Amino acid sequence: MPQPLTLSSLPLFPLGSVLFPGGLLALRVFEVRYLDMVRKCHRAGAPFGVVALREGKEVRQAGAAQEQFGDVGTLATIEALDTPQPGLITLLCRGTQRFRILRRTQLTHGLWTADVEQIDDDVAVQVPDDLRMTATALAQVLQTLRQREQGAPHLDAPTAAQLEDCGWVANRWCELLPVPLELKQRLMELETPLVRLELVGDVLERTGIAPTL
Repeated sequence: MPQPLTLSSLPLFPLGSVLFPGGLLALRVFEVRYLDMVRKCHRAGAPFGVVALREGKEVRQAGAAQEQFGDVGTLATIEALDTPQPGLITLLCRGTQRFRILRRTQLTHGLWTADVEQIDDDVAVQVPDDLRMTATALAQVLQTLRQREQGAPHLDAPTAAQLEDCGWVANRWCELLPVPLELKQRLMELETPLVRLELVGDVLERTGIAPTL
């Protein structure tokens, strides 16, 4: 069995959100510890890691709790970078592969780095008939969002293949659903995309979201 691919000294960006594979993330970067990091990643075409905060704040504040974050995150590749003014960088990033932290280090200027091993991509699993509603409802929601926010880059129409894939449908719902961060993190970490979609279906049913679509 092949060994997981490892990355050394991966720069980390702890956030109050969960990045899912295939998802887009817009960021405004102004802290010194991240400005240099994102410039270097952009020049090298290298990813950084997004991890969800358990404690602490996205922006360092005097007297705030120490940043604590989970062991599983998602690699982010920079698709667009702009500098609208000195000391500010805006990014559009896409989530790619999940990873597990093996060891972590905080540098003197506050940036976290980690040695990580990459987690295998979701196996392609077709959406079963009893969960077809989740894909149909997702397509309707995305169409409504596209009509409201024309031109938004993250609202491209899904392909038929994407709407047939358990992992893709589950991940997009996880991004949209108003559920606690801890639950989103647990869903992202699940190794079986069908189980992730089944749990999403349960949330849709319990909240009454799906029947109203």
